[in-house]
Amino acid sequence: MSGNVVYGLEPDLDAETFQGVLVESGLAPRRPAEDLERLDRMLRASDLIVTARLDGRVVGVARTLTDFAFCAYLSDLAVVRDGQGRGIGRRLIAETRAAAGPEASLLLTAAPGIEDYYEAIGMKRVPHAFRIDRER
Repeated sequence: MSGNVVYGLEPDLDAETFQGVLVESGLAPRRPAEDLERLDRMLRASDLIVTARLDGRVVGVARTLTDFAFCAYLSDLAVVRDGQGRGIGRRLIAETRAAAGPEASLLLTAAPGIEDYYEAIGMKRVPHAFRIDRER
């Protein structure tokens, strides 16, 4: 993979493209990737969708829920496997943070086994977080 990656806000990203990135990134087993209607609902309810494109192809997606004033939850960060290790994920996080604004803290839940990546790019581990898992 070579060329310049272009980053941008894409509030109208379609579910099929999002699905493709989830599958190509390896994140699909942790998301409802087989359910296009649900992926579409996820996208439509998002406040920020940042993409990375290479030659028009979406190679990364950061999907965030935020109030732009206090908090931002980066729910999905996916980079296609052949784009990993090029700084695309780091840049998607930076673009998300810039779009959410300086007043909003950025929070994400790491997939198991990837926690060291987030610490390596300067994110702080949060020991006081809690969650209730989804039912489906």
